[in-house]
Amino acid sequence: MTERGFYCGLDAALSVVGGRWKFLVLWQLAVHGPQRFGQLRRLVDGVTEKVLIGALKDLEADCIVVRKDFQELPPHVEYSLTPFGSSLAEALRPLCEWGYAHMDRTGALASQPVRS
Repeated sequence: MTERGFYCGLDAALSVVGGRWKFLVLWQLAVHGPQRFGQLRRLVDGVTEKVLIGALKDLEADCIVVRKDFQELPPHVEYSLTPFGSSLAEALRPLCEWGYAHMDRTGALASQPVRS
C-alpha cells in the first residue's frame, strides 16, 4: 500500500480497489473462493490476460490476495483472498447488493447518450 494521506475512508478503499477489474477480481474470489488464473479469467468477463495479471499483482502487493504456487508440473497456482481482502469484500457487499437491485435502471442510464 502506498504511504500517502487519504482524504477520507472511501479514498483509502478506492486506492486499493481502484477501477473495475480489481473490484471484479476481488468479488469473484469472495464469491467462488480460491481460483486458478484461467478460472478467474473466465469468471471476470471481458478482462484481458495482461490486465488480469496486473490486477492480481496489485492486489497481492496490497495484501488483498495471496498467490499460492504448488510447485507442480504443469504449473498450478491459485489466488485467494487474505483475511484483509475478505474484510474488504464484506465492506463492498452492500454496494454489490445495491447494484443488483438497480441493475435495470443503471443499465438504462448507461445506454443513454451523454448530453452536454
